Amino acid sequence: MTDSILSKAATMEIPINSNGDTRTAEDDSLEQDLQQVMVSGPNLNETSIVSGGYGGAAEGIIPTSSIKGPAVRFNPEYFDRRCGNAPKPDIRSKSRGITPSHSAASRIANQPGHYPAPSMHHSNSNPMMSEEATRGVAVEKFDSVKKWSINTYKCTKQMFSERFGRGTKTVDLELDAQIDVLRETKLKYERILRLARELTNHFYNMVQTQQALGDTFADLSQKSPELQDEFGYNAETQRLLCKNGETLLGAINFFVSSINTLVNKTMEDTLMTIKMYENARLEFDAYRADLEELSTGPRDAAAMVRIEMAQQQYQIHKDKYERLRSDVTIKIKFLDENKVKVMHKQLLLFHNAISAYFAGNQQQLEQTLRQFNVKLKPPGSDKPSWLEEQ
Repeated sequence: MTDSILSKAATMEIPINSNGDTRTAEDDSLEQDLQQVMVSGPNLNETSIVSGGYGGAAEGIIPTSSIKGPAVRFNPEYFDRRCGNAPKPDIRSKSRGITPSHSAASRIANQPGHYPAPSMHHSNSNPMMSEEATRGVAVEKFDSVKKWSINTYKCTKQMFSERFGRGTKTVDLELDAQIDVLRETKLKYERILRLARELTNHFYNMVQTQQALGDTFADLSQKSPELQDEFGYNAETQRLLCKNGETLLGAINFFVSSINTLVNKTMEDTLMTIKMYENARLEFDAYRADLEELSTGPRDAAAMVRIEMAQQQYQIHKDKYERLRSDVTIKIKFLDENKVKVMHKQLLLFHNAISAYFAGNQQQLEQTLRQFNVKLKPPGSDKPSWLEEQ
């Protein structure tokens, strides 16, 4: 009988699932049921340990009443699952090795939530905040463009009114005369600067020619014994002229640099302030004309509001105009004082250097440069260093 059962069991097909495991779904279900039945382990107080094999003698039974341990808990879901009444386990939980338990779920549900569910308020607030910020920037830009458009319209209207003689213009005769003199002076000084630069370029070429001519005379004095003394004298003369010419070039370059600073920095800064003053004057006249036009109109509630706003704008531009007018007056005064000091020094330097050079007085030329603290650059200093060439 036993042999027939064994042979029959040996010839039975062993089912293999898709994963190559020989365990069947019933085995998995049985294992899960046993895990749920054995919740906390057997109670050793109600069991005994058999020391022998199956069906051994009674002498092999050892009582274990002295051993303490947890009791076996009855799981009613085991019988429901075995009878087919219990719901099927979740495949996702099974794939993770987690067996669903209603008792565990009920305990988790009854516990107070330590981690609240994520709120959508924060995620929704970010787009709302960004949208409000974008709207605020757009409104600000629109307001700035609106103010610029209104200001440009008023100033353009005032400018055409002045051109065609239909509008009034605020005039400061004394200050306007000083501004005209400054602009004319700047043009003349620019002409001086341009001519001084041309003189520097021409004189530099002459010095280079004298240096080349002196080198040629020196070379010929070595190769022409019959004219060695004559070539030598001329070579020394050209070298001396070249040396004095380099000294004079230093003085002229210092003169050009000082004039350039006076014209393109000091005067230009004052003229920029004058330009701002003229723009402020035009805006002031535009808002003044606008206020005068509103004052001659009706005096209803809406008109009074517009008149009040126009009065505020008029006062703002009036303060700006007066402040810039004061700045221009002060800058022109300081510019005149600075111009006199600078030009007195530079004209004296230019005169003494030119006179000493053409008089052939080398000592006087060098003394002039020392008097005005003019330092000559060593030869080759204008060339960039090897680090700058990299």
